[in-house]
Amino acid sequence: MSAIYLVRHGQASFGSANYDQLSELGRQQAARAGLALRERIPAPDLVVCGALQRHRQTAESFLGAMGLPATWTEDPGFNEYDHIEIVNRYLTPPEVMSRLKKAADRGQAFEKLFVEALERWQDAAYHAEYAENWPIFRDRCLRALDRVAQAIAGGKRNALVFTSGGVISTIAMELLEFPLERYGALNWRLANAGITKLVVARDDRFLSTLNEHGHFEGEFAHMLTYR
Repeated sequence: MSAIYLVRHGQASFGSANYDQLSELGRQQAARAGLALRERIPAPDLVVCGALQRHRQTAESFLGAMGLPATWTEDPGFNEYDHIEIVNRYLTPPEVMSRLKKAADRGQAFEKLFVEALERWQDAAYHAEYAENWPIFRDRCLRALDRVAQAIAGGKRNALVFTSGGVISTIAMELLEFPLERYGALNWRLANAGITKLVVARDDRFLSTLNEHGHFEGEFAHMLTYR
């Protein structure tokens, strides 16, 4: 059986003008995850990376820690959804700020707001309002997964994929068949530089592990983040 390791990007620049770049901690997280996986798969047969900057930066640090060259096949099918459009279709920026200012815990308030925005995005009544609605995004993610699974089909081969939490949550939801209303909660709780392992056997895919982040326990616990 073959395996696909989905790696969520390291901590990006949440709250800054350019979210799509890793923080210094994000680079360290990616390197730490690469060291942890090096013992398990010294030489992956295929490396695939989404087209976003945070994906590429994660891949560079991760592969460097594994002692591998920073080379991969780029596949925009593993890009994240447009979180800015999803939030702005739900509330205007002034409405978002007003809601957060009234909250006792702004982190929890933003989580609730974002999950509500995701639910609207996934509601068929609003699909026409989005440049990439939920069905299109879901299909894109699953087609990207198909491409990787087909590329490593046959024998015992391993693939590394650098992507985002929304993509990983979509794939996990498909394989586990869990209800759509739990999507936002899962998505919000995926660790930066966490690893999800899929086992590929013939035409079947199985979720072996979800959101592995044991590499951020013990002396590395201070490196664990979710945003």
